[in-house]
Amino acid sequence: MAALEKVDFVLAGVGGQGTILASDILVEVGLESGYDVKKSEVHGMAQRGGSVESQVRWGEKVYSATVEKGEVEYLLGFEMLEAARWVDFLKPGGDAIVNRYRIPPPPVNMGVARYPDEAEIQTLMLTRVGRLVWVDAADIAAELGNAALAGVVMLGLLAADMGMETDLWLGVIERLVPARFVELNREAFGRGVELSGAA
Repeated sequence: MAALEKVDFVLAGVGGQGTILASDILVEVGLESGYDVKKSEVHGMAQRGGSVESQVRWGEKVYSATVEKGEVEYLLGFEMLEAARWVDFLKPGGDAIVNRYRIPPPPVNMGVARYPDEAEIQTLMLTRVGRLVWVDAADIAAELGNAALAGVVMLGLLAADMGMETDLWLGVIERLVPARFVELNREAFGRGVELSGAA
């Protein structure tokens, strides 16, 4: 991938999906690619399935850790409704990678709100995105035996879509995850890379 002046990412999900690890990996990949990098995070009851959102910015010089509405190149939605909530932050024609996974928020569980169906979410996303990729990252993570691997699956797809060398990402993953989980994470990342060809 040719060096870009700046790349902004939003990662939106819920607790337990690997959102924070994914953002940590993005930070390190950006630094190793020669960018100045900033990150901000919001954890809303993350351990209980609450919203988790992370913003990562790569640039020649990054002055703020927070992204601006309408300026984000890549939205990674780890959960469908969380992805929809952040769609306005994408720049027109930006890319969205969305995990086909639903975790109803408390108002839905209490019966005071409804969860939109996939077609409604897709229609909303397509008002903004240039490319929308649905991925069954949660199913792949479950198949590999750990729900938190969903984030690494999505990073594999992202890296391939960005045209970046996968060895750089794998090296970062090996540094950031405990040794006993390295092979699982490598496999999850590889599954994501494979999905890029099918997307």
